Amino acid sequence: MINLELNSTTALKKEGKSFYWASFFLPKSSKKNAGILYSICRYFDDIADKNDKDKTSFLKDSIEEIKSNKNHKVNIFLQKNKINNLIFIDLIEGLILDQRNIKIKNKQELIIYSYHVAGTVGLMMSKIIGVKSEKAAQSAIDLGIGMQLTNIARDVYEDSKMKRIYLPANWIPDISLDNLNNFEKLSSEKNTKILNAIEKVISLSEKFYENGFAGLKYIPLSTRLGIFIAANVYRGIGIKIRLKKKKYNKDRVYLNTFEKIVITIKSISIFIFIPLINYKYQKIRNSFPNENL
Repeated sequence: MINLELNSTTALKKEGKSFYWASFFLPKSSKKNAGILYSICRYFDDIADKNDKDKTSFLKDSIEEIKSNKNHKVNIFLQKNKINNLIFIDLIEGLILDQRNIKIKNKQELIIYSYHVAGTVGLMMSKIIGVKSEKAAQSAIDLGIGMQLTNIARDVYEDSKMKRIYLPANWIPDISLDNLNNFEKLSSEKNTKILNAIEKVISLSEKFYENGFAGLKYIPLSTRLGIFIAANVYRGIGIKIRLKKKKYNKDRVYLNTFEKIVITIKSISIFIFIPLINYKYQKIRNSFPNENL
């Protein structure tokens, strides 16, 4: 199915440039396992996203195989890293949601979806880097959700081409797929509504990043800086969108190397004073059934 060893770093370098950048600040074993986890997630994500045909049956069959076959390559990796396979199954169930035309109704649906496709990854990553405290789970999930919200704010146009609208419908009640696809025909009023919705997603992501940072104290010192840099680099995409997006269009916002260097230096500087900052976890979502596994 998937060559875990072969793809442990190549997929991360090719597809997950922000994570690959931050991986240089992780210990060798954590970097390798983080790359394998990314490779596994990317494999299923590509199955879900890069096919014209509905892949629901394949994804459901994968769930059953992972449940029943202890020698499945995914199961072997999860067991090795003490990750309950129900967490990974939660991720695949999120990919199944993407097999139909998506239109998120409200903020609550947005958070639930983001948990499935990214909060689960944060939770699995916390196991990989050796987090032991059960109190860390909620922060690990929220950091993943924050990153997914950044993705959603960045990829509105690309998602609309796949007939998906992740901006909550009650934030843009009169915006259609046609509006999002044909940005050049938008009225100034609808353009403003889309930008305001993107801004709301970024503002919501900030709350989840803060909750993620509240869990840094549970992360082993050897991996704490790498996770902090990864989060801030990804967060930087949302900050750049805020500064750059004056009009809705198809341009995808990226960070260049210089911007990543600046964020990395700032992150290292702030990291020194994290004990004094004292990030506090704020309850901004409902609990998920499998978050404490």
